[in-house]
Amino acid sequence: MREYLLVLLVSAGVTYLLSGLARRLAFRYNAVAMVRDRDVHTKPVPYFGGVSMWFGLAAALLIASKLPWLGGFPQVAHDAGAVLFAGGIICAVGVIDDMVDLNALAKIAGQLLAAGVVVLNGVKVYWIPLPDAIVSLDEGSSIVVTLVFIFVAVNAINLIDGLDGLASGVVAIGAGAFFTYAYLLSNEQELVRATASSLISVATVGVCLGFLPYNIHRARMFMGDSGAMLLGFLLATAMISLTGQLDPSRLSRFGANALAAYLPLLLPLAVMALPFLDLVMAYVRRTLAGKLWYQADKQHLHHRMLGLGHSHGRAVALLWLWSALVAYGVVLIGLFPNPVTYVSFLVGVLLAAYLTWGRRVVRPADV
Repeated sequence: MREYLLVLLVSAGVTYLLSGLARRLAFRYNAVAMVRDRDVHTKPVPYFGGVSMWFGLAAALLIASKLPWLGGFPQVAHDAGAVLFAGGIICAVGVIDDMVDLNALAKIAGQLLAAGVVVLNGVKVYWIPLPDAIVSLDEGSSIVVTLVFIFVAVNAINLIDGLDGLASGVVAIGAGAFFTYAYLLSNEQELVRATASSLISVATVGVCLGFLPYNIHRARMFMGDSGAMLLGFLLATAMISLTGQLDPSRLSRFGANALAAYLPLLLPLAVMALPFLDLVMAYVRRTLAGKLWYQADKQHLHHRMLGLGHSHGRAVALLWLWSALVAYGVVLIGLFPNPVTYVSFLVGVLLAAYLTWGRRVVRPADV
């Protein structure tokens, strides 16, 4: 655990220190978010948050490779290196988009290229747990499932990046929940606790925390597509890599707690519940309106929170709360199914519902 903590601190520290430089470079190369009708910021804000995030990730993984424990597992180093390289590709695509506004097909091609890199390096979905069996995927199915999952995750995070600090906070919460699951599962089943999944997850938490001081309302810089796509990619690959390092037959050894055996299937949905929900709603909404799924509008979840009368900061905090409830709720119920866990989760949901819909407030001029 101490080495994971060091990885988190390094990724957070390097990301924070480099964000100021990235901000200046964004101004220099005119990578700036101008104010559009669907936006909620009121003045131009620089991009390139993803650049500092990627370097924070690189520093963290480099340090991890030199540590006596994490550095002693070749599979961890191999998977983490593949994810870092592919993450650089998707970040570069985002940087270009932040500067010249790529079309949708060009961004999709970049996303699939990055996904293809990790697939070629063996980071892919090998099995899927179902209620009565664990299904091993053949080569073709494994590739397709992996590509689709990465594509959906990348675009889900990209869509939810609409308020200051929202995407970085949601991803930090989701990655933290997945790290908790992977680490506790290893401890519970007496497995090796050094996995690429845990390493990538904790490094992702770090880059999000390091970037938040620049991104919290009122934001001094945005992560842009370079950051949003990178974070979605890291979340997806962290989850995917676990299936390559975990023996699926061990998942059934949870005694009466059968739900824990299906957490690898449920947790990705829980960790990215809000981004997935926003993505599905956007697809349905735009299709019914006769638009293409990637044509932007102003009806995302964060826009609806503002429409309820919440201030910018309060809307973000509430969406963070919902993310934490769903992600950590699924982990705790799956691994520790007892009355205290159920009651605590129910109380949390009721509190979040009251804070979201029970107290109608008059939102001042975006405080």
